[in-house]
Amino acid sequence: MKLKKEYDLICVGGGIMSATLALITKLLDSKVDILILERLDKVAQESSAAWNNAGTGHSALCELNYCPEENGKVSIKKAIDICTQFEISKQFWSYLVDKKLLENPDEFIASVKHHSWVLGKENADYLEKRFKSFQEHFMFDSIEFTREIDTMKDWFPLIMNDRNESEIMAASRIDRGTEVNYGSLTEKLFHILETEFNTPVHCNMEVLDIDPDTDIAWTVEAKNLKTKEKCQIDAEHVFIGAGGGSLLLLQKVEIDEKEGYGGFPVSGEWLVCKNEEIIKQYNAKVYSKAGIGDPPMSTPHLDTRYIDGKKQLMFGPFAGFSPKFLKEGSNFDLFKSIQFDNIPSMFGAFWHNLPLTKYLIEQVLMSKEDRMDSLRKFVKKAKDEDWEVVKAGQRVQIIKKDEFEGGKLQFGTEVISSKDGSITCLLGASPGASTATSIMLEVIEKAFPELINSKKGKEKLKEMIPFYNAEITKKLFYKELKKSKVSLKL
Repeated sequence: MKLKKEYDLICVGGGIMSATLALITKLLDSKVDILILERLDKVAQESSAAWNNAGTGHSALCELNYCPEENGKVSIKKAIDICTQFEISKQFWSYLVDKKLLENPDEFIASVKHHSWVLGKENADYLEKRFKSFQEHFMFDSIEFTREIDTMKDWFPLIMNDRNESEIMAASRIDRGTEVNYGSLTEKLFHILETEFNTPVHCNMEVLDIDPDTDIAWTVEAKNLKTKEKCQIDAEHVFIGAGGGSLLLLQKVEIDEKEGYGGFPVSGEWLVCKNEEIIKQYNAKVYSKAGIGDPPMSTPHLDTRYIDGKKQLMFGPFAGFSPKFLKEGSNFDLFKSIQFDNIPSMFGAFWHNLPLTKYLIEQVLMSKEDRMDSLRKFVKKAKDEDWEVVKAGQRVQIIKKDEFEGGKLQFGTEVISSKDGSITCLLGASPGASTATSIMLEVIEKAFPELINSKKGKEKLKEMIPFYNAEITKKLFYKELKKSKVSLKL
């Protein structure tokens, strides 16, 4: 399809964020004219790709970093927020399935029980406190907890094989956990846009600059990487959802809100099992605790995955360092991102995160045998020949201005927006894809408040996403949980 001169919305990036934003916007008003530009030759090749993320339906069922312990009490506030956001995503996907827009949900989502598992008395006591806090809230009241070896053998026998029964350990489990192939889901969402809403993705298109325009809000300059031709396209609204590449584009935009933001790139690797017999033995996601002083991204987990119709088993993640902001990026990305306005932020974040730098250096220097030693904390007799190292995606953690420290490294995602909402940008990483629907609703609130606030828009959103702007009661939660379970065949 030939590019036009002017659009209502241009989405930069062909990942799950742009797909979700474009599709919700089209469902609210099919007349909104949307263009999607992707630098690579296919969609979902960076952060959304299955091998580039954990695939966990992040709902705080097993991720212990969402439940910090302070003064002897475990807070589950963030866990409630994350769980709510993932359920919102499931509601949107369920709606698409029920409307026969999204086909074969089993190709992108599967039921896999979520477990937390820890070693040592202190960690076991923490896990029990978390269990008791979870029991008191309806979102997590189906949680099970055990310190019994035999029960854990039943839950995840591969981990318990050959283990010394004198070890102090504990585990929890919630049955409704999911495994998600976000790459497959993203491709399906773009297929809906193309076939139902005449909104194709233009691939091999690199956005070079975004400038304010006198007649319409923004002019996007792009280059066709195949023909080398450049073009200028006008848009009333622009969304920058280019994963790690978003920061570099945001820095070219003339808005005050961008000042002080920087980025810290982190690469990743998995150990992937090659032995089909071992893969068959295991059907779980088991998350443990990050080491003392280690960042949240270091939380080790052994996961059942379903990628392109095949069952996989992965352990990790192992962090690394690369100056690239994208897996298919440039080694100069980090240096290009350092500007006068973010130097204090970058320096402050570096100075106050020296343990993270030390951790990354240690991770970079790890050999395969070092990685296997980490795996053997989970699988005692793991053999080198049964596992291979696979490179995962590239993430850019947010660095933002801080009044006291100069700059602070932030784990999570953040939407940066101009005052008028005509340009929005998503920075950050985990839990990312799991919470895409909630994040993109935030973007629509800023960019298209008229779609959200109209009577028609409110009714449509209530139909698509019952949790949106609703008081979530136990009755509503279980009603929608049951509905999404049926729709998504979980």
